[in-house]
Amino acid sequence: MVTLCWRPSVKGDGSRRGGYPNGRFKGLMWYKDLGAHANGELSMAVIQANNLMEDQSQIESGPLSSVKLGPHGTFVGVYDGHGGPETSRFINRAFFSNLKTFASEHQEISADAIRKAFLKTEEEFLSLVKRQWQEKPQIATVGSCCLVGVICSGLLYIANVGDSRAVLGRVDKPAKSVTAIQLSTEHNASIESVRNELRSLHPQDSRIVVLKHNVWRVKGLIQVSRSIGDAYLKKSEFNQAPLLARLRLPEPFSEPILSAEPSIYIHKLISKDQFVIFASDGLWDHLSNPEAVDIVHNHPRNGIARGLIKAALHVAAKKREMRYSDLKKIDRGVRRHFHDDITVVVVFIDPHSMNRSSSRSSILSIRGGTPSSPKL
Repeated sequence: MVTLCWRPSVKGDGSRRGGYPNGRFKGLMWYKDLGAHANGELSMAVIQANNLMEDQSQIESGPLSSVKLGPHGTFVGVYDGHGGPETSRFINRAFFSNLKTFASEHQEISADAIRKAFLKTEEEFLSLVKRQWQEKPQIATVGSCCLVGVICSGLLYIANVGDSRAVLGRVDKPAKSVTAIQLSTEHNASIESVRNELRSLHPQDSRIVVLKHNVWRVKGLIQVSRSIGDAYLKKSEFNQAPLLARLRLPEPFSEPILSAEPSIYIHKLISKDQFVIFASDGLWDHLSNPEAVDIVHNHPRNGIARGLIKAALHVAAKKREMRYSDLKKIDRGVRRHFHDDITVVVVFIDPHSMNRSSSRSSILSIRGGTPSSPKL
C-alpha cells in the first residue's frame, strides 16, 4: 500500500473565488488543486523532469461543438510528448478544435467524431513537418501519446494512442471500498499483444520489435506502437537526408511502422462511478491502478492530483534509495534520470449533473502547466 505523504490545503488554490483560475506554479510543479467542470469537480497537477516540458494537458468544459444547441460536457486531454515538446504542444492547440468541428458535423459526440479528430490532428501535424522539413528536419522524430476523455449525456468516451492511461474509480459505499477499472488501451511494445499485433501487421520484418537493454522497442527505437507525429516512422520521405543518419532507419519502408488510429471505449456511467484518473505513463511507472484509486478515494479532493504525483515521487525516490526531500532538490534535465514528466488530471463525476440542462454547464478552459505555449 502506498501512503500519501502530503497534507492537503484546507482553503484550496483560490479557484472557486477567482484567485488562481488557471493554476499555480511551485518549483517544477504546476497545479490546480480544485475546480468545477460541467459534470463535477476536478484536480490537476504536472511535474517537470525533462529540460523542456514534454507533457501537455487540458480540460475544456461547456460546449463540445460549434453549434449553439450542440452537445455540452467535459473534455480531458493528456498529451505525453517524446523527442521534444513540439507535437504535444501542437495537439494541445489543435485537437479540441478539431473535435468540435466533427461534433458539429455529426451534431453529437460520437466515437467516429473522436476518431476523425485524432486523424485530422495527425494530418495537420505531418503537414507542419513537411513545411519545416528543410529547416528543421529533426521535427520528423518528435511525437506524442494522446489520451482523451469526453463526458457527455451520461456516457464517458475514452480514446488513446500510446501509453497514457485512464482509470475509473468505482465506489461501493456500503462496503466502503473502491475498485480500479482501467478504461484505456495501451500501445506499448512491452505488452505481448502489442508485439503480436505489430508482427502480424509486418510479417516480412523480423525486426519490427527488438529487445534492447531488456526493453522491447519498435524497430529498436521507440516503445509506443501508436502516436501522433513520429513522421520518420510513418512516411519514408522523412526517413532520409536532411535528417541526420544516426536518427534514421537504415532500411527503407513502404508501409507506416507506427499508427495514429486510436483505441476507443464507450462507458455508460453509473452512480458508483465516482472519478476518473487521467495520467501520463510517468505516474503509472510508480503507482498501480489500485494504489492510485485508493489514494483518491481516501483523501480530500482538494489537491489530490498533486498528492498522486507526490506519492509517485516518494516511490521513485525509494527505488533509488534516496529521500524524497533529496529528490526535490534535483533540477530538471537531471531529474529525468529519476522520473519522467508526470501529468495527472482527476475528474470527479457528480451523478446529478447528468440530468442538468446543458445551459447550466460550467464553461472552463485550462491548459495544464502552460500559461502560454510558444508557437512552432
